[in-house]
Amino acid sequence: MEEIQLKNDGAVTTLSRVDGRLKVTGAAKYSAEYKVPGLTYAVLVPATITSGTITDMDTKAAEHAPGVLAVMTYLNAPQVPGYQPDPSKPARKSLKLFIDNKIFFNGHPIALVIADTFERATYAASLVKATYQQKAFETDFNKNIDKGVTPGGGRYTDYVRGEADAYKNAPVKVEQEYTLPSEMHNPMELHVTTAIWDTADKVTVYTKTQGVKNTQRAIADAFKLDINNVQINSRFVGGAFGSALRTWPHEIAAVQAAKMVNRPVKLVFTREQQFTLVGYRPHTVQKIGLGATPDGKLVGITHESHSQTAVYEEFTEGSVNVSRFLYASPNANTRYKVVPLNVGVPAPMRGPGEATGSFALESALDELSYALNIDPIELRLRNYADTDLERNLPWSSKYLKECYQLGAEHIGWDKRPTKPASIRDGEWLVGYGIGCGAFGAHRGKALAKAKLMPDGSVNIQSAASDIGPGTGTAMVLIASNVLGISPGKITFDLGDSSYPQAPTQGGSATVSTVGSAVHDVCIALKQKLNTLTGKPEGDTAPIAYDNVLKQLNLPYLEVTKDSQGGDEGQKYSMYSFSAHFAQVHVHPATGVVKVKKVVAVVDAGKIVSHKTASSQMIGGAVGGIGMALTEEILFDDRYGRYVNNNFADYHVPVNADIPQMEAIFIDKPDPYVNPLGTKGIGEISLIGVAAAIANAVYNATGKRIRTLPITPDKLI
Repeated sequence: MEEIQLKNDGAVTTLSRVDGRLKVTGAAKYSAEYKVPGLTYAVLVPATITSGTITDMDTKAAEHAPGVLAVMTYLNAPQVPGYQPDPSKPARKSLKLFIDNKIFFNGHPIALVIADTFERATYAASLVKATYQQKAFETDFNKNIDKGVTPGGGRYTDYVRGEADAYKNAPVKVEQEYTLPSEMHNPMELHVTTAIWDTADKVTVYTKTQGVKNTQRAIADAFKLDINNVQINSRFVGGAFGSALRTWPHEIAAVQAAKMVNRPVKLVFTREQQFTLVGYRPHTVQKIGLGATPDGKLVGITHESHSQTAVYEEFTEGSVNVSRFLYASPNANTRYKVVPLNVGVPAPMRGPGEATGSFALESALDELSYALNIDPIELRLRNYADTDLERNLPWSSKYLKECYQLGAEHIGWDKRPTKPASIRDGEWLVGYGIGCGAFGAHRGKALAKAKLMPDGSVNIQSAASDIGPGTGTAMVLIASNVLGISPGKITFDLGDSSYPQAPTQGGSATVSTVGSAVHDVCIALKQKLNTLTGKPEGDTAPIAYDNVLKQLNLPYLEVTKDSQGGDEGQKYSMYSFSAHFAQVHVHPATGVVKVKKVVAVVDAGKIVSHKTASSQMIGGAVGGIGMALTEEILFDDRYGRYVNNNFADYHVPVNADIPQMEAIFIDKPDPYVNPLGTKGIGEISLIGVAAAIANAVYNATGKRIRTLPITPDKLI
């Protein structure tokens, strides 16, 4: 049943998820749930060393195990044409499975067993044996931090505005180091790929992906297929957080395996493999130097970052970028390096880079506020950036001051003690903190197709993905408000590569990009109807959608429209902004931290769907609580293996960890980013949360924890 709320102008602003009933009843089909005739099952075999080469493979026992069809290794794998070097293109380092005998990290897949049941494939995989020539390996980040290198390509060269390291000459300064351990994606849905070769040159793939078009292109390129002969399906995705932004080597391997046995193959990860083979937020050590005048005006900001990457592929993210523009410092400089290790390659994780960088910057700013004896909000106001000093451009819109004000009111900032460890609630120390963030408001190119049916219903298609934010719901709301018809008469289809072009769901840009295409195609549909019916220009009378096709004697009416931005990004600096507030209780005897309340205030332009946007904000804050208090992957550097690569030992926040949360939206349209006036919220919902909690813990206890997570042992 629809739950609809209207604004005074009649626009629909709240709608229950259009796919909610499918999900809660189990009717929604995820990529592992498609049953196809002749389906077989594949299981990966991991390397047991961390660096070296395979000198011998014994697969005989596995090959003769019950139900086994094949064991694929580098010795017999079908050739992937796209893996062959192209002399006309620069070589790009990345992991390619089953092409040679090299091992780059512990858990590197060395074989893939295909059998008629998952259980038989799992058993047979345990029978595969390999002999190795081991090499020295490096997995200890701190031991190798001095080996950090500036990434190639020119994007990550040192940045300087004004004078480098000017903070050192300021009357008041803070110099500190902040550490974030590797943090794993761990969505509920495991990564899965089912591959079916329909003919010798045509393949259908059900896979967990945030971008069906990108996956279509990647598989077409790998196997040198006509792109129209590659069909990718990913209608429902059970969370991803960035882990499905790219086409991973196991997806190519599943397609290889289906070619090898000439039958459909399903490859599903174990939870342990989720930790190893689909990326994570990289271990990062950051140094921040802040200098200010006694009245709190920033003199200089220096932000340095060393971040983990893989020896076989260079991963980068913008962890230092936020320090270049968020505050009005005349002098700012950043340095960014990556440290290659024998580990799986990292990947973007919600709020990539900016979430990491904001923890350091916002913690350091909090430390500066105590050194100056200035309220943390007041310090931010004294250094409010009215323009983007990095790009020397005006903001497309910025209402961060309003975020400060509303957040302070709703968290009860006036109760915050100016002296740490001075307020108690029974046995518990009480503290308050703020952490701010920014993330680019992006708009790409997308197409949408709208089809009006004789009963007045409208179907819209675009090859977008939905990893959980409620993409379909937002698109239905946009279409409903443009067309002036009930959301119940509109359907939105996505997650299918045969639909019109849409970008990968990432970077908080789906509503801005695909939503604009839906907006534009609905306008085009109305214009076409007006033309066909001879409706006078300027006539605003509602269109009788259920009668017009009968009048025109048409079975349906279809319009496809592309949509993209212009040069707005060259004229304005476009960002979403957030101010997160936290109230915590800390037990001084045990070191236990309880987050009692979180208030997230966001300047994200016009909010299309208040209900799903609020869920987005709460979900992001939960991720921020995990970053601040519980999540940490542990490595045994003697063997190069994860210690806690399971849900029992890797601690994500549970219901008992989650407090009262309040999401507040400024809800003022941005006039330049797109025709909807929206800016993204997916990333900004997490950026700043960890700093807010860490700052609240200091306010409660007087103990500054600069290495996440903030566990009880660090507070006792």
